[in-house]
Amino acid sequence: MYQFSRAVYRELSPLVIEDGMSVEARRDLLEACERAFSRLAKDRHYFARPARSLFNDIRIHFPMTRQMRVYRVVDRYMSVASGYVAQREQEGLSIDGTPLCCHASTRKGTPCQRVPLPGSKYCPSHKHLEETFVEIAAA
Repeated sequence: MYQFSRAVYRELSPLVIEDGMSVEARRDLLEACERAFSRLAKDRHYFARPARSLFNDIRIHFPMTRQMRVYRVVDRYMSVASGYVAQREQEGLSIDGTPLCCHASTRKGTPCQRVPLPGSKYCPSHKHLEETFVEIAAA
């Protein structure tokens, strides 16, 4: 995820407000990007709106006239990164290349160590925990 966070930083750092605090602002921008993309990689299912979250963290470092462009850049890179994470998950691998583990816990409270089903976050033993939404036909 390093490449995604650094790409956002490279594209947005020239737009940071130039004042006496611009060095700190750029450092905050880089740290916020790395935090957001790291969380996207590790906790994608519980990170509801990653683009909005990152934008809210960094928007104070940009003038109002540039904030729409900043949001578009953040949204574009978050979409690409989210697709990459989803693709790796479909392949059954985490971002670092290790096999995925089931998200469920055993009866003893320890994490399940089995490999999840393709396209799911649960193994065959815990597939009943998968949220399924059934469309209700209008009568």
